[in-house]
Order: sequence, then structure tokens, then C-alpha cells
Amino acid sequence: MIHASYSRFAAAIVLLAPVLAACGQSQPPAGGPPPAPTVTVAKPIERGIADQDEYVGRFVAVDSVEIRARVSGYLDQIHFRDGQMVKQGDLLFTIDKRPFENTVAQARGTLAQAKANLAFADADLERAKQLIRGTITEQTFDQRTQAQRSAAASVAANEAAVRQAELDLEFTELRAPVAGRIGDRRVSRGNLVTGGAGGTTTMLANIVSLDPIRFEFTMDEASYLRYERFSGSGKEVTGREGGVMVGLKLLDEKGFDHSGHMDFVDNAVDRSTGTIRGRASFSNPNGVLTPGMFGRIRVPGSPVYNALLLPDAAIGTEQIRKFVLVVGDDNVAVQKYVTLGPLSDDGLRVIKDGIKAGDRVIVNGLMRVRPNQKVTPQEQGAGPAGPQAKN
Repeated sequence: MIHASYSRFAAAIVLLAPVLAACGQSQPPAGGPPPAPTVTVAKPIERGIADQDEYVGRFVAVDSVEIRARVSGYLDQIHFRDGQMVKQGDLLFTIDKRPFENTVAQARGTLAQAKANLAFADADLERAKQLIRGTITEQTFDQRTQAQRSAAASVAANEAAVRQAELDLEFTELRAPVAGRIGDRRVSRGNLVTGGAGGTTTMLANIVSLDPIRFEFTMDEASYLRYERFSGSGKEVTGREGGVMVGLKLLDEKGFDHSGHMDFVDNAVDRSTGTIRGRASFSNPNGVLTPGMFGRIRVPGSPVYNALLLPDAAIGTEQIRKFVLVVGDDNVAVQKYVTLGPLSDDGLRVIKDGIKAGDRVIVNGLMRVRPNQKVTPQEQGAGPAGPQAKN
């Protein structure tokens, strides 16, 4: 039995020998050089750009007005819906007018009486002027003169009282002082409203303007100094004159699609935070931008300069340093360390230092190449294509 099993094993070895020989012949000779990897190379794009600084801030209204009554009385009518848009001059509240109408009528009656007294005093004084030469004494003449002047002063005082009564009657209608969105009513119809100029007046509602709207943010002292240095050299970056354009995006937006302009930089640095306040103005025709809303603003951080740009796929990392591989005329990849700048609007990375405009940079296949290795380059434009995978 043992002899028969050994015979079958030997026969199987004989049958497999040609197959094993064929496999051995398909392998390359040991020690042969590997082929040069194929990579895609492109020259950096040269373009004039400006660095951009980003800050977080809030929207604030250009005008924010509290609606308070100037006269006291019972609230008679409310002429708006809570939260609606109102125009300047729109009627908002009406206070019961009847007491004020009575006051106007009474003031006008008192004025008419004062005018009648003045007319009698004028006539009496004219008669005295004709009799002063022998019929009446000088004292009597002086008394009639004084009576005429007192009647004239009474007319002037009552005319002022009529104007004040009419003004109070006008104040019973509260109108929108600015255009914007009104909040909710703070007092219901039928309540007593306290008016006047003191601190106990009743607040009825508030209005905030929406178009245009402002965006406030704070910048650090170093950034402020950098902006001022550029402005002092004639290169306006973030100025106070309203000519510098800025971009803005909301929390749910990816791009800085809202355009505005700087219109204010504060006159002092906050000593507690070391920051200074800046402000930009934006148009808001559809009313989406609302006071108190957060946003991110992008302002020019430098004058326009010529920069070299590459896709991020061309940039490698060595510990804390960034590098690219440049292919020379001998098709050997050479490592060059670079200083990175911000991303441009089309997704390319600004290279501030380390390469030249004519360098052929590996933009695809970076992970297949080692420094000082020979490669097979293929030319391709480094346009704003989507990020390429590092193979």
C-alpha cells in the first residue's frame, strides 16, 4: 500500500513540472530597472489677485426707531399687522382724539375772546391819542396803552395755546418715521398710553430699516495697521471713504455672493479687546438680511499683485512644510518647498514663494513619485478643474 501511494505522488510531480517551468519563464529578469512612472505636469497660472481677510460679524439696521406716544390717552386703533413692512408716513396707531379736539375748540374760543379784547383796547387807545392834548391826563393815556399791550400779549399767548392743542391733536396719530419692518404691538387696543418726553412713556412698537443694511465686525490691531500702511502708500485696501468692495456670505451659503462696500472704520481701538470696529453696507431689496443675523465678510487684505496658482493636488506635505515636485529638462522630479497663500475663487491655491512661472509642476500622480526620480511627463493645463485625487 505504501509503495502504491508513493507511485501516485511521483506521477503527479511529473505532470506539474511543465506548468511550473512555464510560470518561471514569464517573470522578468531579476534586478531590472522599473519603468519611469507617468505623471501629469503643468505650468503655474500667473494672475493678478489680492489677499482676502475674513471676519465674522452681525447685521445692524441703518435706522432703528422705538414708537412711543407723545401724548397720553386711550389707544383707539391699530393700523398694521405684526411684522409687516411699512413705508415712511404710514399710520400705525390712533389715540382717542375726542379730548384733544375739545381742547383745540376751547383754545380757539379763548383766542377769539383775546382778539376781541385786543380790538377794544386798540380802539380805546386811538381815542386816547386824540384826547391827550387837554381832555385826559397822561396817566390815563399810559393806562390805555398798557391795556392795549396786555391784550396783544394775551392774543399771542392764546395763539400759541391753539398751536399746541392742534399739535397734541396731531400727535394722536402715530406714523412710521422710517421705512422698514415693524415688530409686534406691545399694547392692545383700549389700554391707557402714557406719553411725553420722560422715561415712563409707553413703548408701542419698534421699526428697523432693511434696505440698505449694515454689517459690523471687528478686526485685530495688526490687521488695522496693515490696512493703514497700504492706504498711506496710496494703495487703498479697506478705507473709510466707502470705495472698497467687499463680499459676504451667510451661514448656509458656500460662496461670498453678496457684494457691498466699506463705509466706516471706528476712530479708536477697544482697549479691552485690542480690536477696532469696521462696517460695510449692503443692498437688501428682498429683506432676507435681518438685523442681528450672523455672517462672514471678506475684505481685501492687500493690494493686487501677480501670483502663481496651482491646484491643491499638486501640493505635498512633509511634516509641517509644503512642497511640490518640479520636472526639469532631464525629466527628473525635483522637490521644492513652497509658501502657500489663500484659495482663489476658482479653487486654485496661491503659491507665494518657492517656484517660478516656467516650472513644470506635477499636478497628477504626485504619490507615485519620489524626489530625484525620473518620470514620464505628460503636459496638461492647470486650469480650475475639480480637485484631483492624489494617486
